[in-house]
Amino acid sequence: MAAPIPPSWKDLGKAANDLLTKDYPIQGSTLEVKTKAPNGVTFRVLGLRDNANGSIGGDLEVKYDDKKRGTAVTTAWTTSNILRNHVELDNHLAKGLKFEAVSTLQPEKSAKTLVLASLYKQPGVHTRNYIDVFKGPLVTADAVVGKDGFLVGGEAAYSVKDASVTRYNLAAGFHAPEYAVTLQALGNLKAFVASYYHRVNNDIETSARATYDKAKSDANVKLEVGTKAYLDNAAFVKAKINNDGILCLGYTQALRPGVKASLGLALDTKKLQGNDAAAPGGAAHKVGASLVFES
Repeated sequence: MAAPIPPSWKDLGKAANDLLTKDYPIQGSTLEVKTKAPNGVTFRVLGLRDNANGSIGGDLEVKYDDKKRGTAVTTAWTTSNILRNHVELDNHLAKGLKFEAVSTLQPEKSAKTLVLASLYKQPGVHTRNYIDVFKGPLVTADAVVGKDGFLVGGEAAYSVKDASVTRYNLAAGFHAPEYAVTLQALGNLKAFVASYYHRVNNDIETSARATYDKAKSDANVKLEVGTKAYLDNAAFVKAKINNDGILCLGYTQALRPGVKASLGLALDTKKLQGNDAAAPGGAAHKVGASLVFES
């Protein structure tokens, strides 16, 4: 039996990160509508009202995905007048090899970006290479190798203009179907992140993450723990708390096929008597909602 394909560098610790970050719509109110035409064109409209400043933003995205030919083209236009384009070519030259081109354009500021990428994955190895054309150019490469659940990975960025390595990171972990443990040394090996994920049973998942950044003046370890419980096939609740005393609660309900609603609440447990002081990142208490339509 061939070894499984390991996750990419950006997906190391993904199960733990998703449990601790997704389905908590506490930053504001969002409305997302996704529709798909018979010819494979997908339309996505996203609107967000930010609770912090009351601003309303959004974007319109159109994606054409031809899975038979391994080609996908995505175009998006945001209310900030940013144009995004993403072209993907999968399995064209070799099995497991993928090419991508991602560009953005903001006309009034004459700001533009272009990133060219190649990704290659086979049993036991997953590599990615990026070239940021207008920044440096900056070349970034990462790789993850795996065997029997054990994973080792690394990432490095090289500035052609400065002829120097600008970033390097390392990671190791163990991934199994029911649990995963990941250790990462980031920020040129100055910040360390340890995370774990555990599917206790079909109804309960748990996760925790500890972060230590010796480059910051506050060198204390940041700890965050969370859990997810399925109430039934159509609903689940989530809860997490960190050592700053910020408690977040989330509830997601599938109202009907293609319609999903989420509610989020963040409480500063150190300031439960009032909301006159600000918590890290904004108001002491936050509440938000998300509604998704998909067809």
